[in-house]
Amino acid sequence: MSITTATTTATATDAAAVDGTGARTAEAAEVISGARGRIDALDDRIIGLVQERMAVSAVIQDARIASGGRRVNLSREMEVLGHYREALGKPGTSLAMTLLELCRGRI
Repeated sequence: MSITTATTTATATDAAAVDGTGARTAEAAEVISGARGRIDALDDRIIGLVQERMAVSAVIQDARIASGGRRVNLSREMEVLGHYREALGKPGTSLAMTLLELCRGRI
């Protein structure tokens, strides 16, 4: 390989690395950038849904406490954990635990 070819290859690789995608071609970088935009939009929607879930959970907790009940219903939480585990596998359980903690706090 000549010095010119090596320099051109290094420059192209560096340019791909600089764009932040890790892609080695402009086409791949474009696909990755577009997909990342979609992921960012999905993340925004997920965050909004989690915030909505937190608000609904607060309503439930307030009603339960006002009626003389406990803040947390462990049997319901077990249902939620099972639902997430069935839908997403073992990592779903961790996700559900995080959601439950966000919605009701640590127990």
